[in-house]
Amino acid sequence: MFSPDDTIVAVATPPGRGGIGVVRVSGPAAREIGVALTGHSSEFEPRHATLTRLLAGGRAVDRAVVTFFPAPHSYTGEDVVELSAHGSPVLLRTIVDAAMHAGARLAEPGEFTFRAFLRGRIDLVQAEAVQDLVDAVTPLQARAAFDQLEGTLTTQIREIDAALFELSAQLEASLDFPEEGYHFVEPGHAARGILAIGERIELLLADATRGRMVREGAQVVIVGRPNAGKSSLFNRLAGTGRAIVTEIPGTTRDLVTEVVDIDGVAVTLVDTAGLHGAAADIVEQEGIARARAARQVADLALVVLDRSRPLTQDDSDLLDGARAGLQQGSGSACVVVANKSDLPRAWSHAGIGVDAIAVSAKDALGFDELRAAITSALAGRERHRDAPAITNARHVDLLSRASAALRRAADAANAGTPEEFVAADVAAARSLLEEITGTRTSDDVLHAIFDKFCIGK
Repeated sequence: MFSPDDTIVAVATPPGRGGIGVVRVSGPAAREIGVALTGHSSEFEPRHATLTRLLAGGRAVDRAVVTFFPAPHSYTGEDVVELSAHGSPVLLRTIVDAAMHAGARLAEPGEFTFRAFLRGRIDLVQAEAVQDLVDAVTPLQARAAFDQLEGTLTTQIREIDAALFELSAQLEASLDFPEEGYHFVEPGHAARGILAIGERIELLLADATRGRMVREGAQVVIVGRPNAGKSSLFNRLAGTGRAIVTEIPGTTRDLVTEVVDIDGVAVTLVDTAGLHGAAADIVEQEGIARARAARQVADLALVVLDRSRPLTQDDSDLLDGARAGLQQGSGSACVVVANKSDLPRAWSHAGIGVDAIAVSAKDALGFDELRAAITSALAGRERHRDAPAITNARHVDLLSRASAALRRAADAANAGTPEEFVAADVAAARSLLEEITGTRTSDDVLHAIFDKFCIGK
């Protein structure tokens, strides 16, 4: 996918202007290119920041801090030069062009991290965590990614693999002496050992739903009839006046979105047009159509009712949908919100047939309970207190398949099946674990992972 033998260069800081911009050069010619860009006659001292001029086309273009990291003690595991210049996009492009003129080529997306993976500086779990950390928009996302970057998940997987290796060695030893009838592990003991290891995988998987929600975020759409207070609720959850709020029904015509942190989950809130059966014009009809479409694809719908006014047929239609979801076992797709609870109530919660969270968007009452209900509906628990161990769909899939392989192996051992069949399923489980860490991974998988990275990381 990439050539790991040449020297690459890219801007390592985000696009746009800033106080400092970093250009990273990595590869066998990194030191020579660093010398060419600065005109230094002496070697750079390893891991020592040097203030110097930067040259391009034979003339000075900036003063910068240059740091040289010799292999293997660098991010990529090879010689790396980092040039911290002023953060002008024009200037940074000039530096990159000068480095390319001196023999480097422009890095592909994720190529620096890919080289770190190839040289054993990090494994594949940690490489994916690098991208997750860059993309994190909530503190919990960042903490979960950093835990994986530190190797917490890798350590657990390697411990499970080591236990499987020991059991596999005993099974394979029995296969080496078929005529003598030696059995280095009894079938019952093998089955118990396999099940015990499988339980460790299941413990990792137990938190996978919450982990994926933390990593990937969720979309929550706010629906209700006109003037139920949807936009006020949206603004209160978002912490800003993003949606226009007036007493005029139908003020919201299009979808309004905002990403907010709700108990560690990056939630994309979507405010929608009021749902009712008598749209006044074609613009309102289109707004209603978009609201219904947004609800269909959302992870969760907040059905907002005005508790200060009698329920209408439009409210009843929304509640019918919520009740249907509960009866079908998909109640987590909907949370009913009784808004305007600061005013005298026109109906009781008992009369609507579903639980409702009483809030006042005007006075910010009941929002702690609402956030807890959103979290519970999305991930099946009250609060996201700790960073989950598993957040990546690829890891979940491979661990699930490894767990299934171990269940087959345990069943075969209990049934007295010959060791070669038990060993084959144990070996399959080990291969799946090795795919997680990258010990055994196809080029297609690597390309799919690193292609998502930004250039310069």
